[in-house]
Amino acid sequence: MDKTTKKLALGDYGVARGAYEAGVKCASAYPGTPSTEITEYIGAYPEIRSEWSCNEKVALEVAAGASVGGARAIAAMKHVGLNVAADPLFTLSYTGVGGGLVVAVADDPGMFSSQNEQDSRFYGRAARLPVLEPADTQECKDFTVLAFELSEKYDTPVLLRLTTRVAHGQTFLTEGPRREIPVKPYAKDIAKYVMMPGFAKARHVAVEKRMGKLAGDADGFGINRAEIRDTALGVVCSGAVYRYVREALPDASVYKLGMVYPLPIGELKAFAGKVKELLVCEELEPFIEDQLKAAGIACRGKELFSRQSELSVNLIKRAVDKRFRNADGASVVTAPAPASVVTPVGVGMSASVAAPASVVTPDLPPRPPVLCAGCPHRGVFHTFKKLKLTVFGDIGCYTLGTLPPLEAMDTALCMGASVGMAAGFEKAQGRDAARRSVAAIGDSTFIHSGITGLINAVYNGLNTTVVIMDNATTGMTGHQNHPATGKRIDGSPAFALKLEDVAAACGARATVVNAYDLPAVENALRAALAGDGVSVVITRAPCVLLGKKEKGAAYRVNGRCVNCRACLKLGCPAIGSGGTSGAAGGQTARIDGGVCTGCGVCAGLCRFGAIESNSQFTMHNAQ
Repeated sequence: MDKTTKKLALGDYGVARGAYEAGVKCASAYPGTPSTEITEYIGAYPEIRSEWSCNEKVALEVAAGASVGGARAIAAMKHVGLNVAADPLFTLSYTGVGGGLVVAVADDPGMFSSQNEQDSRFYGRAARLPVLEPADTQECKDFTVLAFELSEKYDTPVLLRLTTRVAHGQTFLTEGPRREIPVKPYAKDIAKYVMMPGFAKARHVAVEKRMGKLAGDADGFGINRAEIRDTALGVVCSGAVYRYVREALPDASVYKLGMVYPLPIGELKAFAGKVKELLVCEELEPFIEDQLKAAGIACRGKELFSRQSELSVNLIKRAVDKRFRNADGASVVTAPAPASVVTPVGVGMSASVAAPASVVTPDLPPRPPVLCAGCPHRGVFHTFKKLKLTVFGDIGCYTLGTLPPLEAMDTALCMGASVGMAAGFEKAQGRDAARRSVAAIGDSTFIHSGITGLINAVYNGLNTTVVIMDNATTGMTGHQNHPATGKRIDGSPAFALKLEDVAAACGARATVVNAYDLPAVENALRAALAGDGVSVVITRAPCVLLGKKEKGAAYRVNGRCVNCRACLKLGCPAIGSGGTSGAAGGQTARIDGGVCTGCGVCAGLCRFGAIESNSQFTMHNAQ
């Protein structure tokens, strides 16, 4: 009986399904777009013990422990998360594995949800690890299965690199059954797993032998292939870019790389010898191009394409049409798409194609990202601005407090950096500056990497004020649980970490206030800033989108509005202008009852009593 099924799915699902079919026993991750869904999908498989870890370093260490214990394991993270996990990653290259170990990392060219465009392929080169790069959902599944086989055959962790378009693009894949891979018996081997200098020196030799063998064997894996067509132009590419190239240059010869490190230099030299000109199409850095040139293979690449953002079908067409032409002057690009048409790249991937310059874009109003209506962070940021504080921010949905009209965040560097940066600011500017500055960090981010910064501030006798904006979830990435929520990845109950107890254990004074009670928030901040030592203010209220939280009675504007526009400064998407019949005449504020969640922050802010809940209106009308 055929147990295979075919379905349309995200690339992230393909990785998850590949892990399942490969017999993985352990999966760990810290959520981060565009990698989050990998572990969310894996979490649905009861055969795999999954977890949301405190951060990516811990996630990789958990997976490494499972590997040493003889089980296949996967750790997933986004590109900036790989920075956090770099410490164990480099040494794991030396130790090798017990059970297969795969690190799935999702890069974000174009920075759709990230603070940089880091190219994770360089981690493979620096750590001396093989890097596989799938081009669609089917390859995501197949390459994941292959990655575990390579990991065990060559005794190495394997990097599986996705980009946003592959991770979040949908194409078809064929599912198969799960293989139950027996857990290997553990055997103590200090020369392999204890990386003191004497043992590590020998393991480094093993790493170099492994990489040489991988490079020689790469073409036998069935994931690198030469597609010979018109030999006027040859293109080397990988991942999502392969799909763009095949559509933009249907007649060009293509060498598709499935393993982008180590490169099969011998095969690439042979391919280059069959074409008149060689082009490397790759997003971000000239990772492949530089290696080809170092090997003496003449090629072009970044002189035609930018190091920034994504490539697309149209970008490739225009660049090749401009540079590569036949002897008679005709373009080697055949059957170009009409200038006014945006050519789709495949199922779920058409958004990656930039519209040609000739396309007229409708005159649409700007739609900048904003905090949700009723977000518990909004009032806290309003208070920061009211007190004219310097705010060292962090990574999460509260980063949106940077934008107008709140404009209440000064920095956002990386996960957990807010606490250390606030401490450094005090060292540079003195105690008076510390009385006018705070570190703002979310509950999940605090657990991820803010606790060490807090301990450091206490230990060094600083006067840092840390505001933990506790909304009881990991909000930005889709409401994943963490150690303070009291729930595990599958929703089962767990010990609920008390952030105030953690702060106290670190030596800081901790105060908890309702995030919607702005007078209480302001008083707590003033007291913390005025005191000596390290203070923690926890502004607590659950994310307005969490679970099936019921909306409160919506608010509306009554006739006492004087159009002072103070409520508009909150930046709440439920509040706008255009009402009428105010106390001062003319337009007044207005509240969209379909969007309002009834948090009441705007009502507490209005000095004229012009904002009331619908329940109050009902009571007044009855009287």
